[in-house]
Amino acid sequence: MNRLFPGNPVGTITEKIADYFQRTLLPLADFVIDFHSGGKSMEFLPFCCAHVLDDKEQQTRCIKAMQTFNAAHSMMLLEIEAENMYDTAAENMGKVFIGTELAGGGTTTAYTVCIAKKGIRNILRHAGITKGELEVGESLNLDMPDSNCFVFSESSGLIEHCVDLGSHVKAGDLISRVHNVERTGLAPTEYHAKIDGVLAGKHFPELVAMGDFLAVVAVQI
Repeated sequence: MNRLFPGNPVGTITEKIADYFQRTLLPLADFVIDFHSGGKSMEFLPFCCAHVLDDKEQQTRCIKAMQTFNAAHSMMLLEIEAENMYDTAAENMGKVFIGTELAGGGTTTAYTVCIAKKGIRNILRHAGITKGELEVGESLNLDMPDSNCFVFSESSGLIEHCVDLGSHVKAGDLISRVHNVERTGLAPTEYHAKIDGVLAGKHFPELVAMGDFLAVVAVQI
C-alpha cells in the first residue's frame, strides 16, 4: 500500500484502502507517523526520519517532530522514487510527516518496540494530545546527501556482509561480497562504499538478486 497512493476507489482492495487514507484519514490529521521495520529484505539501524521538502517551514516542523520522537538515530532520509508513496501523499497535504525503520526483516525486538512506544508518547505530548514530560535520550544525527549513499547489487547469489551496522566506513571500503550459488570456482563480486559515513542499512536475509538493495551509508552530522 505504501507505494499505491493516491489509491483508487474502484481498484483492488489495497488501492481502495489507500484511497480511504488519501481522501478521508489524511485530511483529518495534523501529524502522520509511519512505522516500518525493513520490510522483507532490509535491516537498518533503528531510526526516525524526516525528508528534505520544498516548503522549508514544513520541513522544520517535520525535523522538530523527528527530534521529539527521539529514536536512537535521527535520519534525513533520501527516498528512491518517492512518487505514489504514503510519505509524499501526507507531505503534499502539508502534514507533519515522520517515518521509522526499526530493525529489519519485518520483525520487532523488545528494544525496537520500546523505541516505538517512547517515540509515539513523545509525539502525543509534542502535539498537545497528552500531557507529560518528553522522554529524551541520545540520538545520533545522520544525513543521506545524495544517491551515492546507496549500494545496489549487480549480481545474484549469497551475500557475505563485511561490515556491521553502525560501523564507520570510508569511500572504497569493502562492504559486502556476493557469491554465485549456481557455479563453483567463480570469484565473488565485491561491493564498496561510495562515500565516507556510517553503515545505516544492509540487505536481509542472505540471498540477493540483481538490482537488490545491498547497503546504505549515511553521513554523521
